Amino acid sequence: MATGIKSIYVCTNCDAQFPKWSGRCLECGSWGTLKEEISDSHVAKKEEAKKIGGAEIIDLALIKATELARLKTNIEEIDRVLGGGLVPGSLVLLSGEPGIGKSTLVAQIASAVGKDHQTVYVSGEESATQVKARLARLNCELSNLKFISETNIEKIITTAEKVKPDILIIDSIQTVYSALIPAEGGSISQIRAAAVKFLELAKTYNIAVFLVGHITKDGQVAGPKSLEHIVDTVLYLENETNNNYCLLRATKNRFGSVNELGVLEMTSFGFKEVKNPSRIFIESGTTSLSGSVIGCVIEGTRPFLIDLQALVTKTVFGYPQRKTSGFDLNRLQVLSAVLTKRTKINLSAQDIILNIVGGLKISDPALDLAACTAIICSHLNKNFDRETIVLGEVGLGAEVRNVFKLEQRLMEAERLGFKTAIIPEVEVKSGKLKVIKVKDLNGLVELIK
Repeated sequence: MATGIKSIYVCTNCDAQFPKWSGRCLECGSWGTLKEEISDSHVAKKEEAKKIGGAEIIDLALIKATELARLKTNIEEIDRVLGGGLVPGSLVLLSGEPGIGKSTLVAQIASAVGKDHQTVYVSGEESATQVKARLARLNCELSNLKFISETNIEKIITTAEKVKPDILIIDSIQTVYSALIPAEGGSISQIRAAAVKFLELAKTYNIAVFLVGHITKDGQVAGPKSLEHIVDTVLYLENETNNNYCLLRATKNRFGSVNELGVLEMTSFGFKEVKNPSRIFIESGTTSLSGSVIGCVIEGTRPFLIDLQALVTKTVFGYPQRKTSGFDLNRLQVLSAVLTKRTKINLSAQDIILNIVGGLKISDPALDLAACTAIICSHLNKNFDRETIVLGEVGLGAEVRNVFKLEQRLMEAERLGFKTAIIPEVEVKSGKLKVIKVKDLNGLVELIK
């Protein structure tokens, strides 16, 4: 094991040091003057460290509190997820599956910030002609956008230090490399070194840096996921609905909330904001359906309505099946057990399939009562009014409990034209909605019958 203590031989005549003993000093030529001494390298390093000096102490109480300056992308869905806009000097990692639209999104951001802010787009995967053709298809503003076709990090940073753009886009982090790192481009060491260098650039020159990262087959940020602790913000672009709608989420954000959700629609001219995401997750049509109930979830500060569909059929396997799509399977097991135990609805020999229209994956307990309503309606083959929204959490005693931001959910339902709301027995402002309050699941069953 290597230690800081080692033996050296010092000449008593000229103080020259040697790792091995010899009869004659090779510096001054004296004979028999080498003496063994013990050297501690750690002590020497500590003495050298003391010469560096201490760090400057900043009294935070003396700093005037000011709002964090943000650069608006002028795309409301993206600004919401970022926490109000792009913070100058921040390092943002945008990741997603290949072909989902990461390059399209950063190109639209570069175009949307306006002519007053300069953007440098760096690509190691496409030529200048290819990039311009894509930007022209997206109708992007090119007057404030410059392009660099380079993969060497040192060259990119040197140019960025001279130009000092407001936004620097690296597409992608897996293609750039540092000449100082003896490793292949795209390797773990290269990606970590690149992220650290771009972080230093962002903080030193107050440049907002976008790093585009790929997703591997197992759903992780390629090479490696540990890159996330270096950056300030991690954005994921997902396509959970299996159509033209994409969801933008923040899994890490030092300058805002990670609970916000942005909904974007992919068109032939790039991404388009979805002002009313509720229409994506509610089945079109006004006819009543057996086992179809409208609920409401909260993503960050945004409420939007979703359609839950339940199918209850007699089991033919001997053991009842429980299947879900977008809903927590363990939660369905609990709700079906509570219905069987606490009410007259016997589901012990019934298969239950629960689906959230649109493919959205949620875990909001406010959907408990809506899920139970859908199951009961499907079991009794009863149609449910499409202008009624159901909100409430269900406990193990079949009691219906209050949910987070109930008034905000009711306001959203009223704005979309709903007439009635089934909620827990709590005091709440409901506006023009007709409110039906239920205490437990037995009251819900009587209401449906």
